[in-house]
Amino acid sequence: MSTATATTTLVVPEAHDVERPRTRTRARWEWPAFGGLLLLSGVLYLWDLAASGWANSFYAAAVQAGTKNWEAFFYGSSDAGNSITVDKPPASLWVMELSARIFGFNSWSMLVPEALMGVATVAILFVAVRHRFGAVAGLVAGGTLALTPVAALMFRFNNPDALLLLLLTTAVVFTLRAIERDRMRWLLLAGVAVGLGFLTKQLQAFLILPVLAGLYFAFARTRIVTRLWHLLAALGAIIVSAGWWVAIVELVPASMRPYIGGSQTNSFLELTFGYNGFGRLTGEETGSVTGGMGGNGGSMWGETGLFRLFGSEFGGQISWLIPASLALLVASLVLIGRAPRSDVRRIAIIAFGGWLLVTQLAFSFMAGIFHPYYTVALAAPIAGLVGSAGAVVWQARERWWVRGVIAACSLGTAVWAWVLLERSSDWLPWLKVVVLVLGILGAALVLLPWRVRGLAPATLAVLLAGGLLAPAAYTIDTVATPHTGAIPSAGPSVTTSFGGGGFGGRGGGMPGAGGNGPGGGMPGAGGNGQAGGNGQAPGNGQAGGMPGGFPGQNGQGSQNGQGGQNSQGGQNSQTDGFGGGFGGGMGGGGMGGLLGGSSVSSELVEKLSADASDYTWVAATTGSNNAASYQLATGDPVMPIGGFNGSDPSPTLKQFEKYVAEGKIHYYIGGSVGPSNGGSDAASKISEWVADHYTAETVDGVTVYDLTQAPTDASSDTSTNSTVDS
Repeated sequence: MSTATATTTLVVPEAHDVERPRTRTRARWEWPAFGGLLLLSGVLYLWDLAASGWANSFYAAAVQAGTKNWEAFFYGSSDAGNSITVDKPPASLWVMELSARIFGFNSWSMLVPEALMGVATVAILFVAVRHRFGAVAGLVAGGTLALTPVAALMFRFNNPDALLLLLLTTAVVFTLRAIERDRMRWLLLAGVAVGLGFLTKQLQAFLILPVLAGLYFAFARTRIVTRLWHLLAALGAIIVSAGWWVAIVELVPASMRPYIGGSQTNSFLELTFGYNGFGRLTGEETGSVTGGMGGNGGSMWGETGLFRLFGSEFGGQISWLIPASLALLVASLVLIGRAPRSDVRRIAIIAFGGWLLVTQLAFSFMAGIFHPYYTVALAAPIAGLVGSAGAVVWQARERWWVRGVIAACSLGTAVWAWVLLERSSDWLPWLKVVVLVLGILGAALVLLPWRVRGLAPATLAVLLAGGLLAPAAYTIDTVATPHTGAIPSAGPSVTTSFGGGGFGGRGGGMPGAGGNGPGGGMPGAGGNGQAGGNGQAPGNGQAGGMPGGFPGQNGQGSQNGQGGQNSQGGQNSQTDGFGGGFGGGMGGGGMGGLLGGSSVSSELVEKLSADASDYTWVAATTGSNNAASYQLATGDPVMPIGGFNGSDPSPTLKQFEKYVAEGKIHYYIGGSVGPSNGGSDAASKISEWVADHYTAETVDGVTVYDLTQAPTDASSDTSTNSTVDS
């Protein structure tokens, strides 16, 4: 193969070259191009990274805890006092915590590892595709991944999804290598990658297992008995790489470790198969913020069905190239035809295609919690298909029907981009016109008589520009926008099916339910007390917004509407959603809420930090995001009562009373989170007990109880608050 040829064509192994990918002489431009791809990825993922601050404060607080206490590091505790863990295994936290221990805990040291994971994923995908389809195909695959909006979002965020995608991409590449090299060690390494994926996000990592196992069994060149032995060995690698930590957690007495957040029985196995497992598919997630609805019925997680990922909540995150990638998948397999079973092209394409289809189907029909950023799991298989299957189709472009497929992909992608861009009609309104023109031009060029050879490079350039321009614009918008809260999304805000509210990349709030009250949010929020003051939502069961959070059961709701007003999720969001989440509430109104952190005043920080070393927890409050805000502001442990949703039985009222009697908790901060799908009412009981036995004071709109003071008589009037800097 000559260097000149490599610069103008996609080099694909011929049908007879089935044993191993051909060793190619690298053209001079390959390494600079690869370096440019990595530089592009690095700039996208590292640019102004600290603008998002703590990003998801829930995980940021856990990272902080892990830098202060090795037990918190090992278990993935939310606080250095080790009261409860986050509701995921700790692998992704370990990476960020090691960085923060080396460089000091700050936004950069926490988020840079996520960005580097993104660059590594792009590099691995490039190498995998280039090895089998040529450098141009590798660049297309890597560039497509780098310019996927939701990938740019999650590789700049501190959720577990960045590490999960890196590990799953690695597992696919190792499996392909095991098939091509007849070496079990590569399959064992793939198993280790999947096992570590389990320690990152539990059963989601196992979605790819049927694809990898089926691929190896169908295409490995060893005897069937040997293949089965290799697969069993790989299963053992998965069990060992994931099970060692699970075994320790399950064997250590519950009294000697933190409570397992997200479970109702303090069991990691329950968390695995319930809340984070089959509950995600069925919607039966005990203790979740709300129950899912299956079938075609709506829920606050959107409608399920084959076209779910193309809806307004998810389409702009990932769906730009799904139709084209599936069309290229089918066309490439037809072109490869009856090539021998070990054809490396077909094996790689089936790997990416199977990965995409299995994950897409799971996401489309899962009735439980499903957030837009989950779709990052599809970014690598889509990009891999565009590069690999696209290379096979482009190589056969002299056939008339192949040109028709390419033209249809060009037009279809442009039209679908128009639809997606129209959902944000006020954002770059000219972009959809440019994309449509490029799509039409690309289709026209590819349909020209193919003897006009000089048009091939220009045609390919137009096709790639037409397909990638719109998601690239979304990606740049994502990079330029700070993201905080529990539910970030990429790109500009879009109109959604959730109601009048928008949904998009400006914040971390949940999608809006419309807005019958001045602050938007969920209607019909009434209660026994008054709702948040700034929200002006009527109580007593009347319809109204929830900017200040749920009304307090025992008293007034958030006096200043802090849940919606001060939340980071609310500050940055352009939606009419929950803003700062479910703030305010029980016992007199705390700040923040379920879905995002909150701003904490200097006066309150000073109060909480006083004599902090004398206490295991400087404060306790309901919900992990409420607690995270105070913990990040003070740098001291804050107990998140009830875990993420406030619905875990951690601690029980009896345990909480014991902690107070032993002087381990200084303050209780009033607050509540939203309604849960079952779960424990321990947080509510604790709130009632504190309100009945201690005197409240208000510090900058936040209700605080000093638990070191002598308790008042339960029958006395405790409704009179002393006000400090209110």
